Amino acid sequence: MRSRRRDGSVGRSRLWLRDLVSEATAGLLARPSRTALTVLGTVLGISALVATLGLARTAGSQIVGQFDALQATSVTVENRTEGFFGSGPQISRIPWDAEARLVRLNGVVAAGTITRVDTGGELVRSVPINDPLGQSEFAVDVYAASPGLFDAIGATLTTGRFFDDGHDTRRDPVAVLGPGAARRLNITRVDQQPAIFVGDTTLVVVGIIDDVRREPVLLDAVVIPEGTARRLFGLTAPAKVAIRTELGAARLIGGQAAVALAPNEPAELRVVVPPEPRAVQEAVESDVNTLFLVLGAVALLVGAIGIANVTLVSVLERVGEIGLRRAVGAARRHIAAQFLAESAAMGLIGGIVGASLGVLVVVAVSATQQWTPVLDLRVPLAAPLVGAVIGLVAGLYPSWRAASLEPVDALRGGA
Repeated sequence: MRSRRRDGSVGRSRLWLRDLVSEATAGLLARPSRTALTVLGTVLGISALVATLGLARTAGSQIVGQFDALQATSVTVENRTEGFFGSGPQISRIPWDAEARLVRLNGVVAAGTITRVDTGGELVRSVPINDPLGQSEFAVDVYAASPGLFDAIGATLTTGRFFDDGHDTRRDPVAVLGPGAARRLNITRVDQQPAIFVGDTTLVVVGIIDDVRREPVLLDAVVIPEGTARRLFGLTAPAKVAIRTELGAARLIGGQAAVALAPNEPAELRVVVPPEPRAVQEAVESDVNTLFLVLGAVALLVGAIGIANVTLVSVLERVGEIGLRRAVGAARRHIAAQFLAESAAMGLIGGIVGASLGVLVVVAVSATQQWTPVLDLRVPLAAPLVGAVIGLVAGLYPSWRAASLEPVDALRGGA
């Protein structure tokens, strides 16, 4: 450890890097099982962090993809008047020809109006005779819609058909039932033109909805043409417009819809456009990261405590070795450097293995779910450095403890 000058005097002690690496490697390989178990804590922590960040980005991308396919193409327009019900003294700024005006806009795939109808509290039944016990009468919402609404909301049929422009123009007493309303009214087929009764008003069922991608309120409702609602229930104006746009055109249509519907008073209409997909992705990543990063941090803390504990035990077991090294000229900093190198090496190995496992977890989960894995390459590349820093910090106290031993006391203690 000490160098001798030409005049025979003893110079300052030095510890070369290759000697430090050699001694640290020997110390780790002296007890390989203990070293492996100690590194395992860091492996778990680092792999949890890498997998968490990768899965959060991957899940965020998948959710944004689903958002693009559905919500990013949905625009709604409503009256700013609170509680507008489609009838009564309120004034609606949405015209009857709203659907025709909107489909002329470039970027609009389909559009339709929807309004809840005030039936005066009348119950809905599927038999012509009033049941005194009320066992066949139900409180079911009735909605008026323009023919284009079904395309705009992505509705599909179980049986029958949707009403069309002809039904609306002629104001035919026809209806389409949501699946919930059909079950309550015990109607499963329409080939024999079953009828339902809203109070004393008779409506012929022409179709039963299977599902809708938007406007889920229709799943348990009776849907009739707007013309029919105007004639039978005194509907005065549409209350809401649902628009399906081409992908990427939602914000453009959102800025044009109010002007197209109410050119003189566009501020009287409230247009709802989808938020930016990037904001949704960031929100998803933030929520997932917040949860799992805490778990990863706890695992890293456990790993750091394990490294500190094993390094401290190693110091106590090698007291005689430390005393011998000090006796032959090793300085305190050399002893501290050796144990710091051992603890940092354990953290570095844990970081490398943990980063590799984390990447494999992301790839495996993505393959299972048929996702496209998304991972910031800076995360697995920085993981070994994080592990080394954790090991270095964990070894500070044990290395100080080893460096503070006096040579004579250390030789006695190790004897």
